[in-house]
Amino acid sequence: MSKKIGFAGLGTMGFPMAVNLKKAGFEVIGYDAYKGVYEKAEAAGITMVDSLKEVALQADEAIISMVRDYAQNVDLIFGEGGLLSAEPKNKTIIVMSTLDPETMNELGKKVEAESDLTLISAAVSGGASGAQAGTLSIMTSGSEEIVKSFQPYFDAIGLNTFFYGEEPGNSQVAKLVNNMILGINMNAVAEGLKLGNHYNLPQEELLNLLKVSTGDSWVVRNWSDVSEWTADTALAVLLKDLKAAYNEGLNHNVSMPFNALSSTQLFNSMEKEKPEAK
Repeated sequence: MSKKIGFAGLGTMGFPMAVNLKKAGFEVIGYDAYKGVYEKAEAAGITMVDSLKEVALQADEAIISMVRDYAQNVDLIFGEGGLLSAEPKNKTIIVMSTLDPETMNELGKKVEAESDLTLISAAVSGGASGAQAGTLSIMTSGSEEIVKSFQPYFDAIGLNTFFYGEEPGNSQVAKLVNNMILGINMNAVAEGLKLGNHYNLPQEELLNLLKVSTGDSWVVRNWSDVSEWTADTALAVLLKDLKAAYNEGLNHNVSMPFNALSSTQLFNSMEKEKPEAK
């Protein structure tokens, strides 16, 4: 009999992740506040339920949270009709949302203090395409014993799993490091191509050069997709992470000038319209 895993948050990333869990042989108990996804999810073989309480009741040992932010995670766990309304015991919440490190640690302490649940963090990198292909990189932290026991879940949705220690926030630091380097590299590639364009060099030939030379990177090899990122999608998310990394540097006196510059220059380098200030 296949294990039942709960899954809350079937959005752009969450839906294909849940589908890949189903394809790997797990029974996925799904919930999303947006009921428009239910028909598509059920057609993919996911068992959709009407409440988070039902998710907590039916899941055997783990519930994945793929909601947007800290507030939504708090509501998902502690809110009226949330996971705790089922009074679950000996189960683990796998938070795959992107939060800042301190906030993730706070969430872990709150769960430990106010419930019989355990929390581990499992940040992901690879975007929607990686979620669909099942090739995500998964950065985990929390109880090492629990993380290792859940490896079959991670194998269903990703290619590589990394462990960063007992503090839940550590996985978020790892993701900020990755995205900070991504942002810096995007600025570099965009500026290089801008210079080449000034001299009317064929962009495709420049990219071909970079792919086989010392300028190679993931950004170069995926420029056709990266160059299409917009202010209301991936660029906005990246900017948020660059700012979060900058704030971590300020909080802990870690100088990161390239990150700071990338934060301010990202949209200029990419020649994209900047998002409205919030």
